[in-house]
Amino acid sequence: MRDEPFCFWHAPETAEEAAEARRLGGLHRRKKKTVAAIYGVGGLRTIDDLQGLLETTVIETMALENTISRNRAIAGMVATGAKLIETGELAERIAALELARESSRSDEPPDGSLLSG
Repeated sequence: MRDEPFCFWHAPETAEEAAEARRLGGLHRRKKKTVAAIYGVGGLRTIDDLQGLLETTVIETMALENTISRNRAIAGMVATGAKLIETGELAERIAALELARESSRSDEPPDGSLLSG
């Protein structure tokens, strides 16, 4: 907005460009949702989400012609899958340890002293 009364989105001289940009943005959002639904992608926020996407990607890649590049890609995906499994197992172990720690703390008296039986 250097020395201009309106920004790109509100300037009369860029009205057509702004309308086209809005249209393309809407198409992109719809395309993203459609592709996500087709491939069953719920997001990339959890290990399960990532594993699901990786499984779909491996299946789609395996359907391609058998080439060295395809096989290298699959090998990389297998390594990624192994890392996701390892990460998931570590997360589960940490959660179990934290739960055990919290439950052992709840068995202690509030003042921290141990009662003799």
